[in-house]
Formats: sequence, C-alpha cells, structure tokens
Amino acid sequence: MSRRIQVSAAVIAVALASGTATASGETRTRLGILECTVEGGIGLIVGSNRKADCTFVHKDGAVEKYSGELSKFGLDIGVTDNAYLGWIVFTPAGSEYGAHSLAGRYVGISAAGALGIGLGVNALVGGSTKNIGLQPFSIEGKTGLNLAAGFASLTLEPHR
Repeated sequence: MSRRIQVSAAVIAVALASGTATASGETRTRLGILECTVEGGIGLIVGSNRKADCTFVHKDGAVEKYSGELSKFGLDIGVTDNAYLGWIVFTPAGSEYGAHSLAGRYVGISAAGALGIGLGVNALVGGSTKNIGLQPFSIEGKTGLNLAAGFASLTLEPHR
C-alpha cells in the first residue's frame, strides 16, 4: 500500500473517531481533506524549512492545489526523504469559505520521529481567516533517520 493511501486511511479513521464538536461544545463543519508532500532534507538542530505541494479535496469532491512551506522550530535532527502529511480540515459552523480559503499561515506544535519508517503529528490552526483548523493533528508518514519536536508553521498559497 502506498504511503499516500496509508496517510489518507489514517486521516479518515481519525475523522470518524473525532466527531464534529469541540471540547467547548462549538460545532464545526468538515470542509474536506488536505494532503501534502513535503520535500526531504536535513534537520539543522534548531529547525528546518521545507517546500510543500498540497492538494485539498472538498467534501463535494472539488480539488484545489496549493504550494507552500513547512517550517519547524525546535529540535529537528536527522535526514529524511519526502514526508506525506494529511489533515481533516474544519471550520466553525456557519463560517463562510470559498475558493482557496486555505491560503494563509497555520501555526501549532509538531512531533515526529523516523528510524527507517517514521510517524509524526502536527496540530495547526490559522489560514487567511484565522478560523480554519487542520484536525486536530495530522498523520505524517516518512522514511529516514530523524527526531523532531517543537513549533511548526505551514504557509499555503494557491498553486500557480
């Protein structure tokens, strides 16, 4: 099974288990699934910046392409091949969104490790309207030798 399919299956499983209400009781609307391929590279102890190519599939099946950068600040040591990340995208119920609503900057926390095959989690919120959540973590699949933990930011812009 390909890594992209494994990541997608894990994201869908998390979505089914997580429901659509927050801890404060606020209802959320699921917009779709965001999948990104992040270039591999070398962690520089205090952080890294890697290019990302992303595809957002709306719940109605429409597709949007994004490009961007995933930055990590904190412990990031090692070497990895491309990483595959996937998030379930939510927004508060009643929020308006349109084409390329995911453009913007997301911030949060990140933890990942790889010894041959690895996994990671990334909890991020933000976007152009600051109310889009990338549910509540992503499943990250990668290969290499790496240990990373700290703060993360993902900047997305419509792919040209």
